[in-house]
This record gives sequence, C-alpha cells and structure tokens, in this order.
Amino acid sequence: MSKFIIITGGVVSSLGKGISGASIGKLLQLHGLKVNMIKCDPYINVDPGTMSPYQHGEVFVTVDGAEADLDLGHYERFLDVEMTKGNTNTAGSIYQTVIEKERRGEYLGATVQVIPHITNEIKKRFCAFEKDFDVSIIEIGGTVGDIESLPFLEAARQLIQEKGPQNVINVHVTLIPYIAVAQELKTKPSQHSVNKLRELGIQPSMLICRTEKPLAAKLKDKLSLFCSVPAQNVIECADAKSIYEVPRNFYKQHVDERVIELLGLKPKHKVDEKWFSFFDKALSPSKTVKIAIAGKYSELQDAYKSVNEALRHAGMNNDAKVQIVYINTEKDDVVAKLKEVDGVLIPGGFGVRGIEGKIETIRYARENKLPFLGICVGMQCAVIEAARHLCGLAKANSTEFDPKTPDPVVDLTPQQKNVVYKGGTMRLGNYTADLEKGSLARKLYGKDQIVERHRHRYELNPDYVKQLRDVGLKVTGWHEGVLPEIVEREDHPYFIAGQFHPEFGSRPQRPHPLFDGLVKASLKKKEGK
Repeated sequence: MSKFIIITGGVVSSLGKGISGASIGKLLQLHGLKVNMIKCDPYINVDPGTMSPYQHGEVFVTVDGAEADLDLGHYERFLDVEMTKGNTNTAGSIYQTVIEKERRGEYLGATVQVIPHITNEIKKRFCAFEKDFDVSIIEIGGTVGDIESLPFLEAARQLIQEKGPQNVINVHVTLIPYIAVAQELKTKPSQHSVNKLRELGIQPSMLICRTEKPLAAKLKDKLSLFCSVPAQNVIECADAKSIYEVPRNFYKQHVDERVIELLGLKPKHKVDEKWFSFFDKALSPSKTVKIAIAGKYSELQDAYKSVNEALRHAGMNNDAKVQIVYINTEKDDVVAKLKEVDGVLIPGGFGVRGIEGKIETIRYARENKLPFLGICVGMQCAVIEAARHLCGLAKANSTEFDPKTPDPVVDLTPQQKNVVYKGGTMRLGNYTADLEKGSLARKLYGKDQIVERHRHRYELNPDYVKQLRDVGLKVTGWHEGVLPEIVEREDHPYFIAGQFHPEFGSRPQRPHPLFDGLVKASLKKKEGK
C-alpha cells in the first residue's frame, strides 16, 4: 500500500512547496523507493490553459496533453518521472466531475454536498497512483486559511483518519520572516499558520521553515513547543543559489530519515550520493555564456520557468553558467540588447503583443549569425520573418496576428477553425515528428523520429513550404508528413526552431538536444570560433 505525504503551505504563497515536496521525493527516490507527485490547485478554472502568465506563470504540459501548474515541471525535473493528467487537479475539474455525475443521476437523488461528495472525489484523486508507487506526495496549492483550499484540507484530514497517521503525514511549509530593524527572525506567523491547520484537524509531522537567516536551535525548540512538532522535524530551508541544492540541504538535516521513520518505509538501500556529486561540479562551471530570452514577459520569469531551467541544464552539460538576459520585445531596443549576448531564444506565447519585436530579433540573428532557437511562436515568427524579408511577401503574417493578411504563412488547421471552446482544445501533449536525413535536427537528436510536447493552435501553412525552402528556410521535421514541425537554415552556425515545446523534456543530467546545441553554438560564438 502506498504511503502519503501531504504538503501544505502557510503565511504566504510562493514559499516553494513544490520544490520542497520534490526534494523530499528525490531523497526517497535515492533510497530506491518509487515516488510520484500530485498537484491540487484550489482555483475554479478547470485548468490553467486559459489563464494569463501574469496570473499563473508558465503553463506546463504533460505527455498526455494536460495543461498544468508549473510545479509539475519541478516534479519531472527532480524525479525524472513523466507527469500525466492524473498528476494535476483543480477545484474546477473536481466540481465539474461531481456536477456531471449529479446530472447523470449517479447520486441516486441524494443532496450533493462538499462533504462527502467533493471530498470523496478529492480523495479518489489523492489515491490515483497508490498501487503503482511506494509514496505519493500531494501538494495542496495556496495557503492554509484560504477559503478555496478548505475542501482539499478536509479531504486530507479524512485521508489521515482513514489510513492512519502511520501511512499519511503532513509536511507544512512556512515562513520565518526576518525583521531587519529588530535583527530578529520571528516565529509567530508560523505558529498562527500551524494553529489554523490544527483547527482544521491536521497536525503537521514536519515543518519546512523558509528563512533568509540560519534558524538557531532555540528557535527550533520554540517552534517545536508551540507547534507540537519534534525539534528534529523542524527543518531549516534557507535560500539556495540553485533549487538543485535543496535536496542536499534536506539530506544534511536527515529529512529522509525522519520521513522514513514516520511512515515506516522500507528503503531499498542507502542514499546514492552520485546525484549530489553531479551538482557539485555542475554548479561550479569554468565558463559563462550570455543567452537572451526575447518575449513579452521579461519582468515575469515564472512565465519561462521550464525554458530557464532547460538553458541551465544545457549550461551544466557544457561546463558553463548561462547568464539569461531578458528582452522585452514589446518595449526594448532589441538590436541594442542582442549586441550584448552570445545567443538568443524566442519562447512560446500567444497574442500579437511583442510580435514585431520578435521578428526583428530573428532578422538580426539571421543576418548577424547569432545562434538562434525558436520555440512554438518562435518558429512561427521565423517563418514570417523569412517570408517578409527573403520571399518578398511584405504583408506575410499569421492569421492569429492579422486575420486579413494576404499571405497567411501561419494559419489554423481546418479542425481548429471549428473550435468554439478555448480550454483544452489546442494541439496538446506528445506528437511524433520524422526528421530529414542530413539535417541539423537529425544530427542533434541522433534519431530519425522524435516525440515532443505541443501546446498551440496555429501551424506553418504547408502551401508556403516550397517558397521558404527556396530562400533557405527548410522544413526538416514533419508530423505524419502533413504538419511542419521543425525549420532550420544551413547558411547559419545555429538557426533552428520547432513548433513544439522542447523545454518540458529537459533534465539536469539529460539536457534537451536543442538547448544543448544552442549553448554549444553560443559558446563557440563567444570564443570567436
């Protein structure tokens, strides 16, 4: 039977519940245990697919096409376990399921209520993987005290009661703020947070204390006393230079041993420390390289979380620190900023804002031999740029940006033109692509066929493929011979773009080939080779 760890948060949001949960999961995994993670978000949206990055940050996409919270990206990168639709749940999706059952008459005339109907559906999703994994780690979004989180916390309380505290524990992530004027760390906000959690019937077994200063023993003792948590289970979680240092910080404090003892787990072996030693070297590189991310959310780094991490993974593989330079293609002088970097990437996005700046960015990269990687709309902009400046189609565009363009080099497929509902109707999740022999894509991947995750509506219009090839922009990847997946240039040191999102498949010890290629080419550019 699977054991469960419920991760909750208090005081403020964005404390790093996902990183904390994934770090605990990694330590258990290093003991040989099978670990899976589930995210529960209390908002009413069915998924984050229709939400602005300003509201939600990046939308992560699972292999089977679920649009999910960015924490699932952390889960995948730490555990190297591919997430699916079962790993992501929202209040909206849960209420939708319950209401659909009620409409079908499945509750046999009962009054449908939060307890037991909503909480039963939540518990069902908590237990979705219990037959396949030794430990299921369940992260409940938001903070204790949020009204929308109450059904999830009640379901967690019921799960603890039903399966027993020896099978289900709560790990509470909380803030220990530093008051600079008093030069003191304060425990009171955490005490109040735990008290609120206990009012709801949940006693935490462990506290993860986010702090910018070391947590002295006397403060741990104080938290232990007032929160009824053993002092050895009060864990300091100071800010780290890299998120990949957090598992080791927890390991030094014996978090894995505490969790194993609390849950009565039977580890297969002692922790394999090779994972730690990899990062000792990877986080102390001998070289640096500057790579620009050119998009419209330059002030919101969470919008490009997986892209940022994929660049860092490629840097680790090339003994280089990747210094990311954010370019706002809507507001910045893109040419001036591009003169300061060794490579450039255009990430995915939606809407017309910043598009002309992206096209200008690509033209500069093409003409000045600056290594370039385009992702999703980055590929579409590369197509528009070539059509306008090389094919002579001055008004070429995507119908997303100009519905009346005379040359729709990027357009909706006939199926997408009939879509009414926006949520969950894009081309989502894994699709195959066949790679052209002799292409850069074939060389980078080292295989004839690839599988990548998608999240988009618009496609390169096949009617323009020949014109683009005649001016040097070749389609070198096709999905089932119908939909163009990759474009590249031969007259350039590194110019490649894909309709998919390669960042979602990157791992610290297995960087994605397209990102690895960009970093390698950017280092050569910097070294003048």
